[in-house]
Amino acid sequence: MATHKQSDSVLEVQKSKVKPPPMFKVLLLNDDFTPMDFVVLVLQKFFNMTREQATQVMLKVHREGMGVCGVFPRDVAATKVEQVSSYARQHQHPLACVMEEN
Repeated sequence: MATHKQSDSVLEVQKSKVKPPPMFKVLLLNDDFTPMDFVVLVLQKFFNMTREQATQVMLKVHREGMGVCGVFPRDVAATKVEQVSSYARQHQHPLACVMEEN
């Protein structure tokens, strides 16, 4: 019968540093054709904002040309952009939604 000799070495726990994923801002861009009420609806529907929050973001978009809807990981941000763009097209509005790295 074979005998196994135990090693005197000790295993040490190595901590690996994992960076958090890059985050992306989802932005709505101003245009002269999309009704303000539609923008508020989009913000409530896709970004779970209250009517008051959505109105504040809509006014920022209107006055400053763009407004931040939220900050998300890349996949979530891309999905939000596609959902908003598709919804706007279905309702025949030129509302532009883009994402940029935070």
